[in-house]
Amino acid sequence: MIFNYPNGKRYTPKENPAVNTKRHKNSVYSNRGMTLEEDLNVTNSYYLDRGIAVIHKKPTPVQIVNVDYPRRSAAVIKEAYFKQASTTDYNGVYKGKYIDFEAKETKFSTSFPLKNFHEHQITHMKSVVEQDGICFVILRFSTEEQVFLLEASHLLKYWERMKNGGRKSITKEEIKASGHHIPVGLHPRIDYIKVIDYLYRLS
Repeated sequence: MIFNYPNGKRYTPKENPAVNTKRHKNSVYSNRGMTLEEDLNVTNSYYLDRGIAVIHKKPTPVQIVNVDYPRRSAAVIKEAYFKQASTTDYNGVYKGKYIDFEAKETKFSTSFPLKNFHEHQITHMKSVVEQDGICFVILRFSTEEQVFLLEASHLLKYWERMKNGGRKSITKEEIKASGHHIPVGLHPRIDYIKVIDYLYRLS
């Protein structure tokens, strides 16, 4: 299926340079790339079911422009447009506080590439911070299966460093120093609310 941006430009998923270019390897990594999202969705369901927090994945608004009907009982979407640029992955409310965050992962083991983020996402996160919302990113180093929560204020600092000619990634040591490690558990899988409680004294 073909997706296009609002300006008509065709959407082409970017490949991670650390990923083997063989087709079956890319397929494996694509499936692994969904793991963080699935874990977070399960975590959010856990929070919702127990009345802890209401956090949902934001839907991506899509305009369908071409549909094929191979048979009367089925329809296949052949072409669609993203109505607008996406902001962050998740938002909701916890103890009266607005929560907004993005989730990203990488196969690199020593740094997190800033190119994984987009300018409009950074602008959105900056706006949330300015409105005193709780905004952060959840980063996973997939090779080691390590997950960190990094507050948006720190991400904005590293982004600004890059814009000023500095390094184009955040080192893992910087993430360890500025962020917070989240052990992967069972119930919930990625208990980021525990970190929020600690940071904002909400418990």
